[in-house]
Formats: sequence, C-alpha cells, structure tokens
Amino acid sequence: MAKEIFMPKLSSTMEVGTLLQWFKKEGEEVEVGEPLFEIMTDKINIEVESYEEGILLKKYNEVDDEVPVNAIVGYIGEANESVPDSPPIPGSDDNETAEQAEQETVYVSEQNEKVEREAGGKVRATPAARRVSREQGVSLENVNGSGPKGRIHAADVEASSEKVTPRRHTPLAGKVAENEGVSLGSVQGTGANGKITKSDVLSASSGQIETSNQEPLERVKLKGLRKAVADKMLESARSIPHVTLTAEVDMSATVEVRKSLLPIIEKQTGYRLSYTEIIMKATAHVLGNHKKLNAALIDNEIVFNKSVNLGLAVAVESGLIVPSVPNVQDKGLAELTVASKELGAKARENKLKPAEMTGSTFTISNLGMYAIEGFTPIINPPETAILGVGRMADKPVVVDKSIEIRPIMVLSLSFDHRVIDGAPAAAFLTELKERLENPFGLLV
Repeated sequence: MAKEIFMPKLSSTMEVGTLLQWFKKEGEEVEVGEPLFEIMTDKINIEVESYEEGILLKKYNEVDDEVPVNAIVGYIGEANESVPDSPPIPGSDDNETAEQAEQETVYVSEQNEKVEREAGGKVRATPAARRVSREQGVSLENVNGSGPKGRIHAADVEASSEKVTPRRHTPLAGKVAENEGVSLGSVQGTGANGKITKSDVLSASSGQIETSNQEPLERVKLKGLRKAVADKMLESARSIPHVTLTAEVDMSATVEVRKSLLPIIEKQTGYRLSYTEIIMKATAHVLGNHKKLNAALIDNEIVFNKSVNLGLAVAVESGLIVPSVPNVQDKGLAELTVASKELGAKARENKLKPAEMTGSTFTISNLGMYAIEGFTPIINPPETAILGVGRMADKPVVVDKSIEIRPIMVLSLSFDHRVIDGAPAAAFLTELKERLENPFGLLV
C-alpha cells in the first residue's frame, strides 16, 4: 500500500514550509533515511528524509511552493500502484475530500482549449494556486501558468487577479487614477478593508513617474529565508505595540574585565571572549529579577519562563536567523564563549538543527561591529522583549565634575507594551547598565 509523504512540522511556530528542491524524481527508488526534499521553514533550511522505502510514485508540489504543515506532498510505494491525482487533505473524510475535489475541478472551456490538463481534465496548478483562486474568485481557466508545461503557480493567479478583479476604491480615487493613467490593480489600498484612496493613487503615480524612464537593475523574488524573515517581521510589527528605550553605558570596567579574561578563556576554549558573551551573562543575571521581560505572550496568557534562553540574531547571506543558547543563567563566560561561537558558525554555514533554533525567551541583536549608535530592534514573537547593542565608541563624559574620554555603548530595549509598562522596562535597562558598569559581580 502506498505511503503518504507529509510536510513535517519542525517547530511550534511553523505553519508552512517552502519547497526548495526535490532530490528524487517520480519513478526513482527511495531508501529509508535517504533525503527526499529540502524545505525552508520560518527558521532554517532542512533536508527531509524518507521514513519508507519503495518508488517515489507522486510529487504534488514544485520548487517555491508553500505547503501547509502535515499536508501530503507525495507518495512512496510499489511500482505501478495507484495514487490520487491531487493531494488528499489529511484528517478529512470522504465527503470532505469529494467536496473539495468538486470545488477544485475546472472543466474545459470552449474559449481556452490550450490550457494544459492533468489526468481527469483539471487545469495543471499547484495546491497554493488553487487556494488563491478560490479566495480571490479567479477561474484557473483564465490564468496563464508560468511553471513547467504551463502549470499555474499562486503568483500567476495573483497577477491575473490584479488584472481582472475590480479593486474597491473611492469615487475620487477612480477619477484621479483615470487622470493620472494609473492602473488600480497595481495600487495598494490603505483605507478601510483595503479600499484605495486618492492618496494611494497619487503615491503610486509618483512612483511611476520616478521609475518610468529607467529599467530596474534586477528583480529578485521574495522567497526562502528572506520571505520567512519578512513575514515574521511584518507579523511582529503589526501585532505587537513596540516601545523602545535607550541607555548609554560606560564600558570602561567591562573592557578591563575582558582584557583580563581574554587569554585565560582563549587558552581554555580556543575561542576569544567577546563583549557579546559578557552582555549575555549580564542580561541573564538581570532577567532573573525582571520576569516579564523573560516571558512570552501566548493566547492572551503571559507565560513566565523558568530558564533564560538567549536568542542571538545572526546575519547570513539571505537573511537573519536566531539560534538559541539555553540556560544562560547557569553558564560561565567560557561556556558562553564556546556556545555562541559554535552556534554562529553553524548559522553561517546553514548547519543548525531545528532544536538549536527554538526555545529562546529573550533575544539580543548586536550591531556593534558597524558604525551604529542605537536602533529599534523588532521583537521576536512570542517573546516580550529584545535588546539591541550598538557600537562602543570613545566619548567625552563628565566624571566627578571633570571631562574624561570613556568607551560608551548604547543599548536599545524594545518591549511589548501589552505585557510590560514603561517603568518596569526602564528598571530592567537601568539595572543592566549598572551591571555592565560594575561587571565584577558577574564573576562571583
């Protein structure tokens, strides 16, 4: 009997996986433990191995398709076994499957006989394209597919929808669009329920004037890790009321501590102690006294975490990923140095395991290697706060009524105002500043 191949759920926040590549073709033999396909989750790329052996009978999805978790992406079985032409819905009964099949069936039109058909007379289209066509009321008969053999992708449906579906707009916006020669299908509405307003049309018109006389240097589709980062940042910015506080920290004492410990830790671990590890240790220490900043907001409940698991934002070629260092409150500076350096190297080499990408309770984003004083970091949901670290620079400061040159660093704390008020957040940042200005207590 043929066995289903499912899109795995690799993290608690994963809802879809983007198919990056298949390692097997239909009709090829597959062994247990052999890589079948590679996916991009909301966190990492990972190869999915086969739990069955046999022949790859069917692949339902192509490269760049976004597939919901637990959806069936193919079948493995014996040669010539019969499998469905379209992917069944896991957990649905026969009636529901039949109902969906009836909804998705597109019959041959006399006006469009050239559309490629699957077995059974259906237009060749990805599951994502069928979903978008139902949501936007666009017939697949009227869509030109850009995939192999004319297969229709979600982007093809969306492009067709913009061409043929009337957009909701104010009467004035319609007149301005006609006068300015702007297609309403290309305008993003900012009014109620996405309605297009006069200002939306004028903004689009201005953009057309600026770019109409020149060809773009390059067009790159938003996909893979870049799309995952974009979606997550948009979700965070839209759903979380961010407030950011900043504080200047005199790092003179921390500089001395690092200078003293540098040769010792390097000899013990083979890695050089950085300011990141000292900031991690100080942050974990202070979070122990400020529980709400080490919490998560899940389903209208504030979940207070026992351990301090620090996420470290790491920039890679195609985006930003956040590996997690667990139980930082129990680790010394040598352990933190090894953990952060090894995770950073794995992140840049795309070798992180799913377990190393989950479980963070608070995130640190360090831009200290750039000429950045301070910035507004975006919270990594469902966490309630994130710490931004700017560069360390020599600045004149007043010390005992005298002006001295000291190494000053700017810390930026963004917090979720639904969970944390300004005063408790300010108390946390103040205590962290005091700890970094008097870091010897971290060694006790």
